[in-house]
Amino acid sequence: MNANETNINHQPLFAGLPGDAEISFEFFPPKSEKMEATLWDSVKTLEPLDPRFVSVTYGAGGSTRERTHNTVARIAKETNIAAAAHLTCVEASKAEIREIAEAYWQAGVRHIVALRGDPPSEGQQFTPHPEGYASAAELVRGLKEIADFDISVAAYPETHPEADCAQSDLDNLKRKLDAGASRAITQFFFSPDAFFRFRDAAAAAHIDAELVPGILPVSNVSQTRKFAAMCGAQIPVWMNELFEGLDDHPSARQLIAATIAAEMCQNLYTGGVRHFHFYTLNRSELSYAICHLLGKRAKGGQS
Repeated sequence: MNANETNINHQPLFAGLPGDAEISFEFFPPKSEKMEATLWDSVKTLEPLDPRFVSVTYGAGGSTRERTHNTVARIAKETNIAAAAHLTCVEASKAEIREIAEAYWQAGVRHIVALRGDPPSEGQQFTPHPEGYASAAELVRGLKEIADFDISVAAYPETHPEADCAQSDLDNLKRKLDAGASRAITQFFFSPDAFFRFRDAAAAAHIDAELVPGILPVSNVSQTRKFAAMCGAQIPVWMNELFEGLDDHPSARQLIAATIAAEMCQNLYTGGVRHFHFYTLNRSELSYAICHLLGKRAKGGQS
C-alpha cells in the first residue's frame, strides 16, 4: 500500500467548515481595575466574531449585583453585541428582582439568563427568600410579567447534583421553558455523547426548545476539577491524564486544552449542533481559537 492509498479517505478534522455555527460567550464581573482591563480586552477581541450574545454572571446572594449591572450596561452601550444579564432567586425578594429587571430594561438589556442560583456558602441548601421566587421557573414567569425579556435558562446534561433522578431534572427544565424561556444553555461537559444523550432524552420528554451546549475550554485544570465537582460534570480519565505534568508548562497546557475542546465542538457540529456557548473565564484566546477552527471569521476580514 502506497502513501496515496493510505490517505485516500483521510479528511482533515476542520477542513471545509462553512462557519455557519452561532456562538455566544460568558463572562464574570471583574473585581479590580486589572481584571476589568482583561475582561474588556477579551470582549473587544471576541466582538468581531459576531456573537449572538454575551452573558455576564451574577454572584451568589447578589454579591456581584452592581458589578454585573455595570458590566452588562457597558457592553450594551459600547459594543454591537447583545448583552445578557444573569439573575438569580437567591436572597432577593420579588420587589428587588423587579427593580433589577426594570433597570436592565432601561439600560437596553433585553436578554436575561434566569437561574435559581446557588446558596451564598458552599454546602448550604437553597432556601427561598420569604418574599421571593422559589425556583427558576417562578423567576422566568415573574420576569415575563415585568417585560418581554428573551430568557435563557440552565440545563444539565449529566443531571443537576440536587435532582433525585434525570427525569425529574428534565421535568424541571420543561417547567422553566413552559414558563416562558426561549432556550436552555447547558452546564459544561467533556463528552459529546453526554450532550447527545441529553438531547435525545429532552426530545422524548417533548422539549423542543433550543438546547445550547456550554463549552468550557480548560485554561485552569485545578479550577476545572473544582467546578466539575460542584456541578456534577464528569472529567474523563483520559482527559485528567493528558493534563498531568503540565503545571509548569502553560503554553503546552493551552495547546492541549484547545485541542480537546475543538475536537469536542467538531463532534457536536457533526451531530447537528449549530450554536455553542463558551465559558471564557474572561480570557479570549482559547475561545477565539476554537471558533476559528469552527469556521468563524472576524467580520471585515480581520484576524
